[in-house]
Amino acid sequence: MRLILLAFIYVFATYSSYGQEKTLTFSEAIKNNIKKYNTQSDKEFEKGDLEKGNALFDSLVQNHLVGSRFDDYSFKSVNSRKVKLSKIKKPVFIITYASWCVINKGEIPALNKLARKYSDDIQFIVVFWDVKSDAKKSARQFNNQIKVCYANESYKNDQSVIATLKHSLGFPTSYFLNADLEVVDIKRGGVPIPPKTSFKKAFDMNFAVFNDRMVSFLNKKDNEVGQLASTTE
Repeated sequence: MRLILLAFIYVFATYSSYGQEKTLTFSEAIKNNIKKYNTQSDKEFEKGDLEKGNALFDSLVQNHLVGSRFDDYSFKSVNSRKVKLSKIKKPVFIITYASWCVINKGEIPALNKLARKYSDDIQFIVVFWDVKSDAKKSARQFNNQIKVCYANESYKNDQSVIATLKHSLGFPTSYFLNADLEVVDIKRGGVPIPPKTSFKKAFDMNFAVFNDRMVSFLNKKDNEVGQLASTTE
């Protein structure tokens, strides 16, 4: 009887291990899919087909990156404190910049307003691909609800985040992560602002687009909670 019981436990454990799929980390998902995406998108952009090139990016995100677990990066903050993602305990919005690239007119004030509006629900993080001194100058434009961080090739501990985020998907890129650090969505590029647009109009355009993204982000998060509750009832 004991041998039968042990055999049953072994078979059950083996079956369970096969039934449970390991959640890919974001860096693994990038490594597995970025080469094929780059080959296809380069061809489309060379042909001038921006629409198809952008569609390929959306396909990469939705089919391969959404649902992966974002790596638990520990970003360096300009105020000398580390920002470790797993310690935040709420959904996270990350947007990447570089001080030597011009940021859209009205975008930073729009992000400041959004950070105030959603401060209870979302942690806003800005990452500059810069050395600390340059990132610190840029940080003055952001309010206290936004954690401003930096990473650069010259810092030996930044190689992983540089390779995965900066060199793979470029910038500016926005990452939407739920409280478990699962990727909910990724958007690349800023809001298209026509030349000679007034500051107020540019601000309104940026705020409207990013606000829509935040609402969609929070709705997806709430749907996940609802689905989880229904499975436990």
